[in-house]
Amino acid sequence: MKDGSRSSDWIESIESAINALGKCLGLIWLLLMLVILVNVISRYLFNQGFIQLEELQWHLYATGFLLGLSFAVTQDVHVRVDVLRERWSPELRAWIEIYGILLLLLPFIVLVLVASWPFVTYSFTTSEISQAPGGLPLRWVIKSILPLGFLLLALATIARLAKVGRILFDTRVKAKIPPQDQAEVSL
Repeated sequence: MKDGSRSSDWIESIESAINALGKCLGLIWLLLMLVILVNVISRYLFNQGFIQLEELQWHLYATGFLLGLSFAVTQDVHVRVDVLRERWSPELRAWIEIYGILLLLLPFIVLVLVASWPFVTYSFTTSEISQAPGGLPLRWVIKSILPLGFLLLALATIARLAKVGRILFDTRVKAKIPPQDQAEVSL
């Protein structure tokens, strides 16, 4: 515990679990490049294409992207308009982040979670497979990555919201940040 509070325990637990997953996801990108390379070589050198490899490419990409969203939030490396943000005070950045999370990101996450559940359950109950001849079976497995990725994103976002809220409202946290470093606080 960095500040002796229980509230930081759950934040750190969520972030460390997602960070560990994010580091493991790096292997998916290597595997994706290997699958693409094999697919290109087999198609252009041996005039033989494989539907399974093409579908596997999309499955790996979707898995890396959807599960990687939560990692981007915990690492604070997601896309934002830094040109404007850099000019704002840490407090203004924190308030904008809180409002952005509450009014935009969390409602979007809930919408995707609600909409994706029937999508996955239908695929599972009908034993959906690829429509391509020779395609990959068990389509529900890849479709289940959508709600899983957004559930992880929700956890990362809630942890981020709590972290930003602590920076704004917890005087113990504010007191530990030297005045000269307050502009450098990761918000």
